[in-house]
Amino acid sequence: MYRIDWQPDDSSPLPLYLQIKTYMKRKIENGEWPVGSRIPTQRQLAEALGINRSTVVTALQELIADGLLEGDGRRGTKVVNNPWSLLTSRTPPDWDSYVQAGWHRPNLPTIQTINETEFQAGMIRLSTGEPSPSLYPQPLLGEVFGRLASRIHTLGYEEPRGLLPLREQLSRHLQALGIVASPASILIVSGALQALQLISLGLVKPGATMITESPSYLHSLHVFHSAGVRLAGLEMDSEGIRIRGLTDLKPQPNRMLYTIPSFHNPTGIVMSERRRIELLQECERLQLPVIEDDVYRELWLDAPPPPPLKARDPNGLVLYLGSVSKTVGPGLRTGWIAGPEPVIRRLADLKMQTDYGSSSLSQWALTEWFERGFHEEHLSRVRIVLRQRRDDVLDMLQKHLSGLAVWGVPAGGFYIWLGIVPPVSMNALFTRALQEGILFNPGTVYDSLGGPYIRLSYSFESAERLNFGLRKLAGLIRELSSQPR
Repeated sequence: MYRIDWQPDDSSPLPLYLQIKTYMKRKIENGEWPVGSRIPTQRQLAEALGINRSTVVTALQELIADGLLEGDGRRGTKVVNNPWSLLTSRTPPDWDSYVQAGWHRPNLPTIQTINETEFQAGMIRLSTGEPSPSLYPQPLLGEVFGRLASRIHTLGYEEPRGLLPLREQLSRHLQALGIVASPASILIVSGALQALQLISLGLVKPGATMITESPSYLHSLHVFHSAGVRLAGLEMDSEGIRIRGLTDLKPQPNRMLYTIPSFHNPTGIVMSERRRIELLQECERLQLPVIEDDVYRELWLDAPPPPPLKARDPNGLVLYLGSVSKTVGPGLRTGWIAGPEPVIRRLADLKMQTDYGSSSLSQWALTEWFERGFHEEHLSRVRIVLRQRRDDVLDMLQKHLSGLAVWGVPAGGFYIWLGIVPPVSMNALFTRALQEGILFNPGTVYDSLGGPYIRLSYSFESAERLNFGLRKLAGLIRELSSQPR
């Protein structure tokens, strides 16, 4: 749903259509809607402003008559002038052509809608992949930040690999997972997503092939696409990525494999120890570098997952990605890559070219966080809360969606991969749910051929809101499945 930071005033003597016209004219005057850009559709404007569509049409017709807008049939309405260009002979730049020319591809429309709608007040977010605000470790972080005032003597730039004391702490942290990584082989990044961006730009040529699980994390897929990388998906089963698709391959340069082996996003699957060993053996045979995205590893609920792939990697085949976004908070924007030193040097140089280093304040805070043992203390609480949330949601699913959906029991992470049983249009279900104030991530954003799935998250919303949302979702599935297709 399109969002607008302004609403018409019903109590004003000025008619609604003139208020809207004035608002839109101001957007054009200020350059927020530049010449050449397409404005939101009539439907989007009417929904965002909470008014009748005919009122929007009247305002648009006035602006078209004034020479500021031009109707363009099915493609919508375009800004063709601003009040200043009407008074002078100067023509502003065609910003729409620049927008279309950027090499980084825009998100899919569904993902754009999700990103724009997530922060709408009152929206029930059934798929949000972040910890609940109730899990924010305020006392612990309060103590951390209280100690930083005497510890930090500057907030200058850090060295290319990141703050050395933090990399030393992470080296010890990884050692507890069986990963040998000196501080020199660790790079601090602004979350695991930036790690993927750096890898895509610095290690993979355009036209290269990235082998992924199918389905896979939506933002990872987009990063690879925008870097000109071709994707090849391998199916999954209950043990993780299926090796069969690799066995017939021959060694070939300019190819990598991306995997989320522990509490996979979006399916929640944990790759078995046997499958991890088989995967590494095949990748070693193929000389195929592996990107191991392990940001959910510490969120186990029943038992720890098998050791990371990186823990069985004496040949430096694996680039290991970690983060505190899923455990402490995404707003810290801090993650890490562990890998061979030459690769880390290359990626560190590229990171300096793009943002000149991650937040010094966040790095110092996490150094204190790990030094004082707060990480494990916090994780113990998080696991207890998430385990209860998972069990509560499983009860809700049984109550509301039995016969309407199928699901597994995740052993950790945030997600339940919900398969919808009745034949319904997922686009229609997504749209109807939004109209009811319910937002979910459909399976098609993780795999365009993925079928009728929903990524359900039990990490963010309260039990009451999840229960309400799932009950409404069940009603919508019944409603849509009863309609002729």
